[in-house]
Amino acid sequence: MKIAFYGSSLLSAYWNGAATYYRGLLRALAARGYDITFYEPDVYDRQKNRDIDPPEWCKVVVYDGTIEALKKAAAHAVEADIVVKASGVGYEDDLLLDEVLKASRPGALKIFWDVDAPATLAELRAAPEHPLRRALGQIDLVLTYGGGDPVVAAYKAVGAKECIPVYNALDPQTHHPVAPNPRFTADLGFLGNRLPDREARVEHFFLEPAARTPGQRFMLGGSGWHDKPMASNINYIGHVPTGEHNAFNVTPKAVLNISRESMASNGFSPATRVFEAAGAGACLITDFWEGIELFLEPETEVLVARDGQDVAEIMAALSPERAQAIGQAALARVLRKHTYDHRAVEADRIFREYSERVGEAAQ
Repeated sequence: MKIAFYGSSLLSAYWNGAATYYRGLLRALAARGYDITFYEPDVYDRQKNRDIDPPEWCKVVVYDGTIEALKKAAAHAVEADIVVKASGVGYEDDLLLDEVLKASRPGALKIFWDVDAPATLAELRAAPEHPLRRALGQIDLVLTYGGGDPVVAAYKAVGAKECIPVYNALDPQTHHPVAPNPRFTADLGFLGNRLPDREARVEHFFLEPAARTPGQRFMLGGSGWHDKPMASNINYIGHVPTGEHNAFNVTPKAVLNISRESMASNGFSPATRVFEAAGAGACLITDFWEGIELFLEPETEVLVARDGQDVAEIMAALSPERAQAIGQAALARVLRKHTYDHRAVEADRIFREYSERVGEAAQ
């Protein structure tokens, strides 16, 4: 089956956290026989900051950030058996959704794929006339990056016919153990761009514990933190290219995951970083969110902190030996149950089931 996928970017992870999810899942689906074309707009300097070349397993069409180019790209939806419009494309999302739905042929499976469901649902609740809310009647299926039963119920409450989470996972070809890099030497590392609904949590879970534990070495990677006041024991290294993420994860004694506020509040939404770190064999400390145990077992495969004081206490007690054991246990778990090959089996089943339903209804 042919898939036309309209998303933010497959080629660039620059200010584009969904890239890892798209790459892992679409590569695994291509291995199962899907013919995929990914359409992405040239916006936010992403094409100037590509971190992969166009892959052999997926055709990529980059269109200009203009209305004319958007409509031309959307018109190609008519060629596909499955048409996917992702959330957060970044240029005229509402218009793109409308054009893609108009172009899709009768009998094609039309999917809205939400990679930030808690934030999208907050928008829908606040705006009864939101274009997506109106479009849900034409959309056959909503898939989400995570969120569990709370997101499923919330989407159905605003008019979705069906909603199914397809969680992110590990791509072992991309994220795996490597040799440590002395550049990333630290006791605790955190990697994440400065975002409005994450900043306060970074202060609480990372900056404050660092200030309280001057004997520990902290490392901060990501864009936007250059003018943020921070303790002298924090080494801010700026943007870390995706090709260096494995070394960033394995070199410190432990690495920290800090969820965005909307994800933490909803739960059942493991960040891509959780699987990246586990796939590299890193000892991961994560802030608390409901559903962690569905993916990694607390205390044996991941360490969980409810606040900054927990982070400081965990680091004070964490030996290199225990950190290594936790990292190895996490790696074994994600390889066994949480790779994109596992997710592709699930997505393939969903596509086939719902394509058959839509095809029958169109006859």
